Amino acid sequence: MAVSQHPEQPVDIARPAKNPRKRQIAIAAGILALVAVTAALSRIKPAAPAVERSALMIDTVRVGPMLRAVHGTGSLQPERIRYVSAVTAGRVERVHYRGGASVSARAVLLELTNPDVQLQALEAERALAAAEAELLQLRTSLESGRLNQGAAVATIRAQQLQAEREAVAAEALAKRNLVSPHELARSRDNATQFTARLDAEQARLRLMAQAVDSQVALQRTQVERMRAIAQFQRERVRSMVVTAAVDGVVQDLDLQPGQWVISGQQLARIVEPGRLKAVIRIPETQARDVVIGQSATVDTRNGVVAGKVARVDPASQGGTVSVDIAFDGALPRGARPDLSVEGTVELERLAKVMHVGRPAYGQSDAAVSLFRLMPDGETAERVSVRFGRSSVNAIEVLRGLQPGDRVIISDMSQWDHVPRIRIR
Repeated sequence: MAVSQHPEQPVDIARPAKNPRKRQIAIAAGILALVAVTAALSRIKPAAPAVERSALMIDTVRVGPMLRAVHGTGSLQPERIRYVSAVTAGRVERVHYRGGASVSARAVLLELTNPDVQLQALEAERALAAAEAELLQLRTSLESGRLNQGAAVATIRAQQLQAEREAVAAEALAKRNLVSPHELARSRDNATQFTARLDAEQARLRLMAQAVDSQVALQRTQVERMRAIAQFQRERVRSMVVTAAVDGVVQDLDLQPGQWVISGQQLARIVEPGRLKAVIRIPETQARDVVIGQSATVDTRNGVVAGKVARVDPASQGGTVSVDIAFDGALPRGARPDLSVEGTVELERLAKVMHVGRPAYGQSDAAVSLFRLMPDGETAERVSVRFGRSSVNAIEVLRGLQPGDRVIISDMSQWDHVPRIRIR
């Protein structure tokens, strides 16, 4: 009996239903784990950058005396300088000395020429002679007129005296009836007339004398003015022969024959040898405590010379203040004007203060951040430090550090963004 064969039919297998709550728990657990990992990673400090020890300047905070001083650079300058300038314009004819030559006060440095100046001098002399001649003529004329008036006064006085005598005689004769009343009145009127004429002529003489004095004084003033002008023109001519005027050494005389100079132009400088001073420039932030009389030292490259502050410039130029230092002793050999020098001015000596080497950007009365070395000496952390008074290479520490702390005082501006560094 044949058995019929049928293809095998697929059979559905029942699966257990998924629990949605377990899935939500698993997701929440994953999120919590991610948050925990993120928080842990955020607590991990970034690796500190490494800095070579040889590139660092490290100093130790200490307590003790501190010398406050400021430092500056400058040059040697003459204490006395005579500037020789042209009084008038002219052409250089001859140059007798050059820079570096020693000259006396009467030495002729150079000679100038200017025909216009010579013509003006001759014209001034002519005007003076004319004014003097006019004064003489005026004085002669006025004196002659005054003498004539004096003679006229003398004549009138004589006539007035004669008229008075005749009037007296007529009065005596009238008492004896020897003259008529008409003759007596005529004699009296004649005497009165000559008295009035005498008064008028005397007043005219006084007025003429006053006029003579005032006119002569006025013309004499004109003569003096012409004489002053002539003297000035003579001085201009003489000034074209240029002299040194003082004993010293010639500097900055580089004119050539044929060159034209104008009035007021500097021709040369005469400096007194051996009398030099140091002019140093100190940053304006450090110069506020510099006063006249403070001790100073100047390094001329050939030796160190002591001195004192002689002058402090009241104005600041280019962020610096000029300070003049006068020397107490002789300068080393080779010292000459314009020689570059370095100067240090001593401000004060502090007996017992906490101080450290001055950092690259350390300023007086300022708060800065420095890297302080840890006890292991292999790492340094940033700390805030308050500074007080400062010197050239030291500065007072007010707070933020303790004696014995070691800090980095070299320029660390490239590590401003990190709180600590490693030193290798």
